[in-house]
Amino acid sequence: MEKSFRLVSLFLGFLVVFLLVQNITQKKFTMLREAQAYSSQDVMSIKVREQQLQCLAQNIYREAGYEPFEGKVAVAQVTMNRVAKGTFGNDVCGVVYQKNVIMEKVVCQFSWACDSAAKARPVNHAAYQESYEVAKKVLLEGFFFKCIKRCSLLSCRLC
Repeated sequence: MEKSFRLVSLFLGFLVVFLLVQNITQKKFTMLREAQAYSSQDVMSIKVREQQLQCLAQNIYREAGYEPFEGKVAVAQVTMNRVAKGTFGNDVCGVVYQKNVIMEKVVCQFSWACDSAAKARPVNHAAYQESYEVAKKVLLEGFFFKCIKRCSLLSCRLC
């Protein structure tokens, strides 16, 4: 009788430990899955980030390549505002290369994206490098001008 009691209590002890371990493991797996789903939405791969940086730099160069620093930042901010709004594209490249058809005519968000001659023009490496630096500051560091005091057709004065 004493042996059978020990065996039953030993079996019940193993059963309780097994159920506790299974429950804890299940909770850990659930937490890991949730964390992985969360991080995969918020974290971009380096390749995707570099592609977006290239798209933004190309857009800055084609739209304001020979403008001063402020003009380049303004183009970058317009692009990033359109990304944030979400109706122009899902990411930087989507915004830059978005095309619409209006009255049977293809219209691009940025004129150079529809102009094959603009894409074929040789690249001024110094101007592109400055555009690339502006793209890095805006995309990776969150750089932006807080306000623009007065704008004319040719330039803007900063606050």
